Amino acid sequence: MRVSSIAKSIVGGLAAGATAAATALQDGILTSGEGLTIAIAVLAAWGIVYTVPNKPTPSA
Repeated sequence: MRVSSIAKSIVGGLAAGATAAATALQDGILTSGEGLTIAIAVLAAWGIVYTVPNKPTPSA
């Protein structure tokens, strides 16, 4: 199965954002600082995951 770098980065960003949001919403209130943390987590994950190349498949 071949997964593109874009699909990988989208999933990674969603996972990072969901994790940061779950942590931020533990008290039931989302502050502007927590919202900024979520946005930074998503953007950082998109950039980092997109930059890392996929592992090459071994040739037969």
